Order: sequence, then C-alpha cells, then structure tokens
Amino acid sequence: MPTFTAQSIREIVNGFQPSRVLLTAYELGVFTALGDAWRPSAEVATDLGTDARATDRLMNALVAMGLLEKRDGRFANGASAAKLLVRGGSDYMSGLMHSAHMWTRWSTLTEAVRRGTPVAPAQPRGEEWGEAFMAAMHWRGVQQAPEVAKAIGLDGVSRVLDVAGGTGVFSMAFARARAGLRAVVFDLPAIVPITRRYVADAGLSDRVTATPGDLTTDDFPGDFDLVFLSAIAHSFGPEENRRLVAKAARALAPGGRVVVQEFVIDEDRRGPLQPALFALNMLVGTRAGDTYAESEIRGWLTAAGLASVTRTDTRFGTSLIGGRKSIAD
Repeated sequence: MPTFTAQSIREIVNGFQPSRVLLTAYELGVFTALGDAWRPSAEVATDLGTDARATDRLMNALVAMGLLEKRDGRFANGASAAKLLVRGGSDYMSGLMHSAHMWTRWSTLTEAVRRGTPVAPAQPRGEEWGEAFMAAMHWRGVQQAPEVAKAIGLDGVSRVLDVAGGTGVFSMAFARARAGLRAVVFDLPAIVPITRRYVADAGLSDRVTATPGDLTTDDFPGDFDLVFLSAIAHSFGPEENRRLVAKAARALAPGGRVVVQEFVIDEDRRGPLQPALFALNMLVGTRAGDTYAESEIRGWLTAAGLASVTRTDTRFGTSLIGGRKSIAD
C-alpha cells in the first residue's frame, strides 16, 4: 500500500489540469497549426479563430508542460509534440479526440455513483464520433495486434471472425501473421465502410472482409476456427455477455476457439488500476458495462460448452482468455 502525503494527494486532485490543457490544444489544432515553424501565439489564434490572449496563455502552459518551446515571443512544437501531435505525421495520435469526447461523461462521475447509472446526455454517435472512436481503437490496436496474434497462436487457423472488429486492425495482424488466413470483421452498418477503407489502405482487401450486423440481435456467420471478441464484454452486463459468448461458440467449426480480450480485474476487485478505472468509465457511459474477473469470463466460456480455457496476459494491460470447442461437436 503506497503512502500518500498532502502534496501527493494534491497532485492527484490537480491531475485533470494538464490533461485538459493537452486535450484542448489537440481539439483546437494548436500543434498542427504550428507544424515545423516558429510562430507568435497571436498568429496561431488568427488561424484557429480563437481569442489571442487565451490562446497565448494556453500555449504558455504547453511550454511549461514541455510540449512546446518558446523563444523571443514565438512558439514551436517540441520534439515529442512534432512527432505525435501534428496531424499527418506517421506517428500522429489520431485517437486522442475520443479521449476528449470522454471528458463530459467523466465529469458526471459523482452523480453516476449516486444513481448507479449514466447521467450525462447520450453522446451523439455521428460520423465525427465514429471516426474519432475508430481512430483511437486503431492507434491502440496497431501497438497491440502483432503481439496478440502471436500470443493467441494461429497454427491451424484459416478462418477468423472478428466481432465488432472496428477498423480490422486485429484481423489485419492475424492475416499478416499467417499465410492463407482470411478474416471477416462483423460490425455495425455505419462502421463497415470505415473498416473497408482501413483494410484497403493496408492492401489486405483480398484477405480481410467486412460484413454488417448487430452483435446484440443478429446471428454470426459460422464455421470459423477462431472467433475473436476484443474489448466488447466491458460494454455489457454479465447475462448479455453469457449470451454473446454462447453465440460466438455456435459460430465455431469443430476444434475452434473463442478468445476474449479485456482488461481483467482481480477476483477481489482491488486492482490492477487500469481495470478499476475502466469499470468507472463503463459506469459513466453504459447501462450495465463493467470490467470482469477471470472467473466470470471463464464461466461464460464453459457455459457455452467450451473447454481447455486458458489465460495469457499481454504487456498492454489486457488479458486473452479463450476456450476450445470439442472436435466431436
């Protein structure tokens, strides 16, 4: 158990301030407006259509945080900001807008704990929200997917169903990891065009396809060697997840596997920190979503008739928990 001082408590309490400064600068496009130039804040404000004094104060705070540099009244991106926060760069963190969208919901946490349900108005899930969410999931997935493909083990796998697979980032990693493997991304009709665009940009349209459907109401296509359920269970309650895993199991060929990827919390729910915080993210944003313990996920898999359940932890804080269908089935 760590020891906290008044100062360390205050640092936690004030931790939202630099987060908000960075997100506001990102939303406004400060880093992209600077690009690779040295510019006065008033000039940046003119380009962005923002107040000159307020923009100057925001940019000074970014200097103090180490993201911008300042010299003779002019500002420039620091090396890290130039690499990660300027739109169009190869390492651009395109998913941060999703974090900005989360801000409103997290500000209602106190009332959500009082009521036990989300209280913020529903986030309009139009094209802007969808693109931001997909970009966030894709950026994280690019880091994770090659390791996940290796950890799952794709020997003998030729057909994969990637449920709510978004941009297809995991399906593409699976295809790259095993010659001849083909994957189907099953996602909402509004998401499928985004999926197809990402897959086409990667040159994998011949091996990764996308089909529209709603995982809560539609049956899955069948005869797959692997059904992958990544970052889905946390959006639903236990009974919904039991039905989802059962439906995934029915989509398997004999000997196939269902693999669930999630932030997995300890059995006594004391940690780790990321799953504990993510449970609150689900509280403020979903009706019944949560983070789950290994025993709960194992229970869904075994109830679906799957055996040989295993768990593999990744260095990204997620765990892969999977079970296999009998060859005789």
